[in-house]
Amino acid sequence: MRRNRAINRTATFMNNNYGEFIGDDLGGRKMLLIGAHMSISGGLYKAIEHGESIECTAIQIFTKNANQWKAKPITIDEIDLFKKKWEESNIASIFGHNAYLINLCATDKSIYEKSMSAMLQEIERTEQLVLPYLVFHPGSHGGAGYEAGIKKIAESLNLLIRETKNYKMKLLLETVAGQGTNVGYTFEQLAEIIKLVKDKKRIGVCYDTCHTFSAGYDIRTKKVYGETFKTFDKIIGLENLFAFHINDSKYDLGARKDRHEHIGKGFIGVEAFKFLLNDKRFEKVPKVLETPKGPDMKEDIENLKILKALVN
Repeated sequence: MRRNRAINRTATFMNNNYGEFIGDDLGGRKMLLIGAHMSISGGLYKAIEHGESIECTAIQIFTKNANQWKAKPITIDEIDLFKKKWEESNIASIFGHNAYLINLCATDKSIYEKSMSAMLQEIERTEQLVLPYLVFHPGSHGGAGYEAGIKKIAESLNLLIRETKNYKMKLLLETVAGQGTNVGYTFEQLAEIIKLVKDKKRIGVCYDTCHTFSAGYDIRTKKVYGETFKTFDKIIGLENLFAFHINDSKYDLGARKDRHEHIGKGFIGVEAFKFLLNDKRFEKVPKVLETPKGPDMKEDIENLKILKALVN
C-alpha cells in the first residue's frame, strides 16, 4: 500500500493550490519531505534509485546534461520507466533544475536565442516527466542593469509560458547569491519579475539557504529567521514559495558568493536548519541538498542524518 503514491500525489498537486499535494504517510505521521539532488547518469530513472538508496523522500534532478544546450528527446520508454520507478518508490516529491548555460536576460543575441530554445526544451521535459516544478536561476544582465534584466526575464517567461499555455508545471525562480551581474539576489527583484509575469499560476520561488544568506538575509537566530521570512512574505508572499535548497555557506553573511558547504560546516550553522525543518509553514514544501558529494553519496547520507536529527 505504500507504493503507487508519488505520481498520484504529483497529479493532486498540479490540480490544487500551494501546500495541498502532500498528505500523511501510512502510519498517520507527517512525512518529512527531504533529500538531495540526484544524478541521472545511466538514465533518468537512476536518480530515483539513488534517492531511494539513501532514504530520500524528495529529490531534484536535471532532465538532461546540465552543461549542454541540447539533448535528444525523451523516449516513451524512458518516460514510462521513470514513472514506474517513481510509483514504486517512497519518494513523494521530484522536481527539476534547468541547465547552467541558460540565461533568460542575455545581452548576446546568439546566447539569448540558445537560452530560449533550451529553456523551452527543459519545460517540455519537465512536463513529460510529470514533475511539478522546474527551478532556474533568473539570469545575468551582463551590464545592461538590473531593471533591464528583470524586464527581459519576465518577457522571456511570458513567451515561454504562452508557448506552453496548457502545461501544469511551475517555473521556480531560484534565489541567487548576487555574484557578478546575476539578477534575483533580493526579494524585491524576484517580486518584480513575478509581478510582470502574466500567468501567476505558472510562477513561484525556490529558496536557496546558501544563496540568500550570501545575499544578506540572515537566518542564524530565531529572531532573524523570523524577520527574514516575514520580509519574504511581505515582499513575495509565502504562498509563492514551493521548494527549498538546503545548503550551508562557505562564505559569511552578505559575501555575495555562491559556494555551498555541508550542513554545520559553514557560516550558517546547524541551528538555522533546525528553525527551517520545524517551521510548520514549510512542512509540505520539499527540501533538497545541493552540497558536494562523491559517487557513494556518503556526504548526502551524513548531511541528511544531521538534518533529520533536528526535527522535533
